[in-house]
Amino acid sequence: MTRVLARPVSPTPQVVAALTRRRFLAGGLALGAAVFVGCGEDDTGEAPTGEGAGAFPATIEHKYGSTGVPAPPKRVVTVGFGEQDFPLALGVIPVAVREFFGGQPSENWSWARDELGDAKPELLPVAELNFEQVAALRPDLILGSQSGMTEKDYETLSQIAPTIAQSNEFVDFGQPWQETLRVTGRALGRGEHAEDIVAELEGQFAGAREAHPEFEGAAAVFATVDGDGNFGAYTGQEPRARFLAALGFKTPDEIDRRADGESFTEISTERFRLLDQDVLVMLEIGEAGQDTIEKNPIYARLNAVREGRDIYVEYLDELSGALSYNSPLSLPYAIEEMVPRLATAVDGDPSTEVEEPRRVPDEAP
Repeated sequence: MTRVLARPVSPTPQVVAALTRRRFLAGGLALGAAVFVGCGEDDTGEAPTGEGAGAFPATIEHKYGSTGVPAPPKRVVTVGFGEQDFPLALGVIPVAVREFFGGQPSENWSWARDELGDAKPELLPVAELNFEQVAALRPDLILGSQSGMTEKDYETLSQIAPTIAQSNEFVDFGQPWQETLRVTGRALGRGEHAEDIVAELEGQFAGAREAHPEFEGAAAVFATVDGDGNFGAYTGQEPRARFLAALGFKTPDEIDRRADGESFTEISTERFRLLDQDVLVMLEIGEAGQDTIEKNPIYARLNAVREGRDIYVEYLDELSGALSYNSPLSLPYAIEEMVPRLATAVDGDPSTEVEEPRRVPDEAP
């Protein structure tokens, strides 16, 4: 059967490790009052009107306490990975976004190009935030629900502008898109708009489940492999696994137990049976391709592989980006592209052909 391969970035385990190991700046930033919270003549954001007019001051609860947003933000900075899609979906263009993956202009894939228009937000580094760079942007709101920021990060960023961290109810990088969108909506004074988007997108998932009742209760796992042949799997709290759950699939409980509260767990060859599920979605890390993966003799003997129940998504493919961003803008694309592949995989017939994903230009038109 034809297979499709995906790069797992949300972010990759390598990026998570870099974020965990790094040395944080030790509170000695010389931040003048002029850069703490500022809106000047060159403000590029758009203050909400109508719905948002009575939404302030707003208070957002998160992992490190609560953040007050005193007035409609005009200079929004997103420090989360792919988090710019959330204000963009609500009609707000950030002045800066976090570098992620794929080399897209302004980290902006095809599904968000209409929302971004001709704007060119400044890029923030992927592995370690440059706090001076953030301060120089004079933001009046910093969004970081998908950043995995530490408490020290939060304290430093909060000196610059009101900062929203991830919820304490989910593992880092595991906050559902609905929660991130609702939080973003409240912070921007566009809560009703956010609820409308949630309802519409949840309706698309419901439509896919109705069209494919065979998805309900089927076991599925998102797995990864790096260039050295090390395998791993994402837990049920990771956004890509949540994507499958929204379609009716279930992540095996043992994978969640092995992860011990994290969003990812390594899978040794002795435990490859954990990958042998009704559907196996193989996401590539680094330069390991399908040929490399299937050279592993134990992997090749999995029933899911022999029976054509494994799905691959090509390195840096648009579908890979949509699953990694897991945003209100990317998810409709992911549903459209992924559902047919899941349907052909779950039927267990290796002769079933899987359509190739649609190709998009390398650069924005």
